[in-house]
Amino acid sequence: MDVSIIIVNWNVRNLLYRCLQSIFIFTRDLEYEVIVIDNFSLDGSVQMLNDLSFTQPNLRVIFNQENAGFARANNQGLRVAKGKYALFMNPDMELVENTPRLLFHYLEARPGIAACTCQLQYGQGNRQPNIKRDPTFWSQLWILYKLHHFWQPPFLKKYLAKNFEYSREQEVEQVMGAFIFARRDMINKIGGWSEDYFIWWEDVDLCKRLRQLGAVIVYTPVSRVLHYEGQSFAQQLSFPKQRQFNRGLLTYFKKYHHRLAWFMLRLASIDSLALAWITQLLRLKQRTQSKL
Repeated sequence: MDVSIIIVNWNVRNLLYRCLQSIFIFTRDLEYEVIVIDNFSLDGSVQMLNDLSFTQPNLRVIFNQENAGFARANNQGLRVAKGKYALFMNPDMELVENTPRLLFHYLEARPGIAACTCQLQYGQGNRQPNIKRDPTFWSQLWILYKLHHFWQPPFLKKYLAKNFEYSREQEVEQVMGAFIFARRDMINKIGGWSEDYFIWWEDVDLCKRLRQLGAVIVYTPVSRVLHYEGQSFAQQLSFPKQRQFNRGLLTYFKKYHHRLAWFMLRLASIDSLALAWITQLLRLKQRTQSKL
C-alpha cells in the first residue's frame, strides 16, 4: 500500500462527501486506502458512509460511539493504516488534482524529509496561510487577549510567518494539521498524535516531536488543495471553542516551556474566557488566525 488517507469527521456530512468524491475521482496510479473515523456524527454522516462503503472497496470506516477528539481519532486510523505514507486530511477539503500521487513521488525522491504539506486554498481560490513558526510566550499572550485583531507587532508576525514565501519550497517549523503528508513509520516512531490534546495544538505538538528527532518538515508548492476551513468548529460557540484552545495551549506550554510562562498564560486564559463569553453574548464573528 502506497498511501493511507486518514480523515476524522464530525457532523460535516456534505463536505465529507465532496471530499471523498474528489479523492476517488483524482487519485490514480497509486495503491491507496481511505480511512474515515467518524466521531459520533448525528447529521447523516453514518448512513452516507455506510452507503459509500458498498461501492468503494478501498474505503474503511471506523464509527466511534463518542466524540473521541482529533488526536485520538487520527491514532485509530493510524493503527489500522497499511500505507507507506499517511495523509492526514480534514473532511472540509477537496482535491483538484492527483495530490496524493504528487506528494508520494515528492517524498520518494527525498528520503531526508519526514513530512510535508502543500498549498491550501479557500473555496474562493485565495491562498490559505498554513505555515507558522514555533509559538512563544508573547505571541500567545497577545492572542489570548485578542489583541491580534487590532495590531500585529513584529513578534506576532514572526509567529504567524507573515513573511513566508508560499511560491517556493522550504523547510518549516510547523504545518497546519488540516493536511499533513508523512512517512507512516516516522509518525509511529514518535508514538502518533499526542492524546494529551482533544482538539487544537495537537499538530503543533506533532511537528515539535518530529523535529526533536531531527526530522525535516517541508512546505512545497508542488500541488494545491481546497480547504473550506473550520466547518466543524463553526458549529460551536465562542466560549467552548476558546476553552478548547486554552486547554491545548496550556498543555503544550506545560510540556515544552518554562513553568513560569505556563503559569502566566494560565492566568491570562481566565481573562480570555471572559472575552469569549462577551463575544458570544454580542454574537460577534471572530476570524481565525489564518485569516488575519
